Parts: sequence; C-alpha cells; structure tokens
Amino acid sequence: MAGRGKKYQQAAALVERGRAYEPSTAMELLKQTTYVGFDASAEAHIRLGVDPRHADQMVRGTVVLPHGTGKRVRVVVFAQADKAQEALRAGADEVGGEDLAKKIEAGWLDFDVALATPDMMGVVGRLGRILGRRGLMPNPKSGTITFDLERAISEVKGGRVEFKVDKAGIIHTPFGKASFEPQQLSENLAALIDAINRARPSATKGQYFKSLTVASTMGPGIRVDVPAVLAAAAA
Repeated sequence: MAGRGKKYQQAAALVERGRAYEPSTAMELLKQTTYVGFDASAEAHIRLGVDPRHADQMVRGTVVLPHGTGKRVRVVVFAQADKAQEALRAGADEVGGEDLAKKIEAGWLDFDVALATPDMMGVVGRLGRILGRRGLMPNPKSGTITFDLERAISEVKGGRVEFKVDKAGIIHTPFGKASFEPQQLSENLAALIDAINRARPSATKGQYFKSLTVASTMGPGIRVDVPAVLAAAAA
C-alpha cells in the first residue's frame, strides 16, 4: 500500500483481505470506508469469464436501478416535430436536430446521455467520432435510439445505467452514492448483477462471474459474494 494516503490506509485496514462479504455487510463497509469530502459514488467492478475479443461473448445492456444513481443526469435528444415536443415535455435538457449537431461539433458536450429517434440518425451519424470516444453515441442495443422518448427519458433520469464489458473482461459501473442506505445499495447492486447475469452470452463456457468488488470513489475495494447477490435478486 506504499504511496497511499493515511486516510486510505485507515479505510483499507477495515477490509479483511481475501474475504467475500455478504451484500449487506459489504454495503455497510463501503459507507464506513468512504473518507472523501463529497458524496462519493458507489462503484462495482465485475470480472467476467468472457473473451470480449469475440463478438459472441460481448456483454452489454442497461438496467434501471430501483433507487436511482443519486446523480442528476443531463439528457439531450435528437428529434424533430412532435417527437421534439414529446422530449421537452418528458424533461429533456436540450432538444434539436441540425442545430444541436452543430453545437456539439463546435465543442459543446455538457450532457451525460444522448438519445435520438431513428429518423435522426443521418444527422447523428456524423458525430460518431466525437460522441463515440466518450461513450455518448446513441445505440439501439442500449435503448438510446427510440421513438418512445417519454419512456427512455424517464428511465435515464430515474436511474438507468448502461454496462459494457471492457477489453479485459471487466464491467465498471456506478450503482448509487455512498450517502444511500445500505439496503438501497444492496438492492441496486442486486438489480445490476441480475441484469448482467441475464445478459450472459450463450457462447460463454465455465464460470461466468469471476469476482465482484465494490468501492466508493477513491476508497478500498471490498469483495462481495456473488451467489448471495444473485440470491437477493431472485428473492
């Protein structure tokens, strides 16, 4: 732990190395090991037994967390005519078409999620280089290309998160805030793990969940017992 600050070392000392904690105990420990001066995010790091170099082993999806993310989500929508009005009524922060595309091309990226109706993808397509490398490009697999804007905006602002396995076979995603009650964090984590389990590729062989670690922002990692989380999700 060389190079770690005193507060981190004090927090890490509370975590028993090598132990996989029951979900409720892990969430209480996550709160205890949060030492930053802001409302830290609760983050999950899930190592899967997949090889994402193969298209048929890619794991990707979305889940609506029962208690939300604790974060205000800024949503922009590419839509026109009646769909633009629907997006505004549903609470979109910015709605447009060609004008919105030009604004983004000029460098404006003050948003967290971009949605688009299918008929606007001709406009959105040219933003691929800008939005793609930031993970903001609308995609039908994540439900961000849709005509049902009211539902999509409601889910995004209400706690929907997207998960995607990286090149190392790990999913990194927030599932709440350290200020949440332990039970709220446990229920959010259970919903996330259940969604990832349902997204298991048929081509995957052997053990799917290799490990699950949670931590608050800048806090120490805490191993969690995956079967216990799955059991909680099924209950």
